[in-house]
Amino acid sequence: MDDLELEPLRRAVERLVPGGRLRAAAPLGEEPAGAVGRKGGGYGRPLRLEVEGPDGALRTLVLRTASANEFGHDRRADRAAELILAADTFALLPDHVRVLDVGFLGPEGLVSVRGAGEAYLVTTFAEGRLYADDLRAAAARGVASALDLERARALARWLARLHAVRLQDPVAWRRAVRDLVGAGEGIFGLVDAYPPGTAGVPPGRLRAIEEKALAWRWRLRGRAERLRRIHGDFHPFNLLFAEGTRLTVLDASRGAAGDPADDLTALTVNYPFFALQAPGSWRAALAPLWRACWETYLAEAGAAAPEVLASAPPFLAWRALVLGCPRFYPDLPAAARAALLDWADAVLDGGRFDPACVERLFA
Repeated sequence: MDDLELEPLRRAVERLVPGGRLRAAAPLGEEPAGAVGRKGGGYGRPLRLEVEGPDGALRTLVLRTASANEFGHDRRADRAAELILAADTFALLPDHVRVLDVGFLGPEGLVSVRGAGEAYLVTTFAEGRLYADDLRAAAARGVASALDLERARALARWLARLHAVRLQDPVAWRRAVRDLVGAGEGIFGLVDAYPPGTAGVPPGRLRAIEEKALAWRWRLRGRAERLRRIHGDFHPFNLLFAEGTRLTVLDASRGAAGDPADDLTALTVNYPFFALQAPGSWRAALAPLWRACWETYLAEAGAAAPEVLASAPPFLAWRALVLGCPRFYPDLPAAARAALLDWADAVLDGGRFDPACVERLFA
């Protein structure tokens, strides 16, 4: 390592070992080319640090960083989580190496988070009204206003513009499809969050949805050309409207990369969801918004529209599971929960999604 690379390490050592001096730094655990059973890669990149203490005694430390790879470590947040988890758990095992510090690499050396609690995030504040409040008001009135229709179309156009950004990253695509099914916030995680005997959930319903979703993973897994810039959690509680159609979005998620159907279903599934809780509100209040949003988006998407419909079923099923989950919506009537999960099960059986199939919820 040259002096420029060593300087941040020298400063780090001075903080970790007051009065100490870095004598040497070298990669740890590298195997010679051609060695039998040679390991081609791993999850970390450790450095062996030789440190001379103020009393002249030599001490060996190991500096570990996490490698960016396709095994759930492709995002910086994943790699930070891996190292913070190590700091939280190494001491739980007997005879384990000890953690002296955990933090981030910065231009001045190591930035420690030792002794810190939960992570935090500070953002700007946006004025506005949650789009969820618009949907509640429309359901209560029983009729969609002109502004309601304008906003539904504006949201569709906003998404179409965002989704026009193509991304070339097969790892990110496979991650998005894998997370849809297997992540704690995905279909498998949602299924596990339903308490046994949840009202409106017939025996076997959740298992059927999960098994069908796994088949959809294999339909989508090889379609990396579908990868676009997305929001990742585009639902009415993350959307703020000020005057007219002036929009502010909150809480982009899941790496902001995935299938456009993710965002479109996350939004549109809420139109029938709010209608199911306000009997009689579908025909004149929420159905016009459902149609306006889908029709506008598909028109704006142009040649990409058929692909959105082709990949929509598992994303819609996932969002239906979220809305039906008692952890998130404990006051949802059992009949509404049953209708949502029945619909999710049914759309997974089909191929290309037909927006008109929503009418089965209100037949």
